[in-house]
Amino acid sequence: MTSTPEPLRTPEPLRGPAFGSYAADEVGWLLTDLSGVELEAPTEEREEAVQSGGAHYAESLPVEFQPDEAYLTVYRSALDATAARLARAVGTVTELVLRERGPGVVLASLARAGTPVGILLRRWAQARHGVDLPHYAVSIVRGRGIDTLALAHLAEHHDPARVVFVDGWTGKGAINRELAAALAGTPFDPDLAVLADPGRCARTFGTREDWLIASACLNSTVSGLVSRTVLNDRLIGPGQYHGAKFYRELAGADVSNAFLDTVTAAFPLVDDTSEPPDREPDHAGWAAVERIVDEHGIGDVNLVKPGVGETTRVLLRRVPWKVLVRAGAPEADLAHVRLLAAQRGVPVEEVGDLPYSCVGLIHPRYTRGATGADGRAVPAEGAASR
Repeated sequence: MTSTPEPLRTPEPLRGPAFGSYAADEVGWLLTDLSGVELEAPTEEREEAVQSGGAHYAESLPVEFQPDEAYLTVYRSALDATAARLARAVGTVTELVLRERGPGVVLASLARAGTPVGILLRRWAQARHGVDLPHYAVSIVRGRGIDTLALAHLAEHHDPARVVFVDGWTGKGAINRELAAALAGTPFDPDLAVLADPGRCARTFGTREDWLIASACLNSTVSGLVSRTVLNDRLIGPGQYHGAKFYRELAGADVSNAFLDTVTAAFPLVDDTSEPPDREPDHAGWAAVERIVDEHGIGDVNLVKPGVGETTRVLLRRVPWKVLVRAGAPEADLAHVRLLAAQRGVPVEEVGDLPYSCVGLIHPRYTRGATGADGRAVPAEGAASR
């Protein structure tokens, strides 16, 4: 007699307050808790290891950026100025998702930038329609795909066709491509829902304008005190989700729930959630990035991070080379970028034909302490052909 195999049982999601500062019902983190592991390395050390091929960016974590009072003032001003605009984008995306996918939608945000957005979509559905949408945070890593164990958990508990993947914004479209490739041949829909799609690579979005989503200004302190996700074979084994850390020690600086509450308070101001026109992607952002790679002699599209959100990440977590700013772009969306660039001694160049508000360029061929006459790092020996 053949025995029936035991059904797959995946680990239960982590929830606050044991993991993260979000309420337990707002998100379940499909992650492995690595809070007790020392994973942080100096930014320059990480950059050299990644660019030399000695490590993948997801194997370690950058040291968490701690903003000074001047930067926090800029963040607060940006949030106050953009809350209504963010609320409208949240409403537009949520209404699109509910209309096209039905009230039984399950939200799967891409940790961590997508997680506050997923919570806001959930809050809109609750406030306007009285429905409680399940919401999970899952890890996706460029070059290594989405967490397949997290997908298995979603499939165990929900209809995969009802799962909607959520992120904050698009840059050049690398994560959209990664998601589509990872979900090929599965019952999951690769359509990624984002608040802003300046890369023109998504069909479910709130706007295609490149403007500031205030949660991009900070790291874990606006994302539930959770780190970037980690995929390190020394720490993550079979039957474990990708990992992340909960920075409990930063609780005094946490503005995660204040960010959510500020945007949620603006929901009643939104009276137009009409469907955006021309929703089909044309991937113009990727083409623009390829032009920038050629014009600046960078040689690698991964070192070009277009859009306000991605430029902010470069300044917070990478070794920036320069920032390109479109002439005439709204200063309200760029004040924090200019401040960070000044603090790090990064030149800001205004250009006339940029399709994004700004673009962050990571230092090409970076080695610690090396300098060149053109401002670039001198390639490490044997790395010149990279």
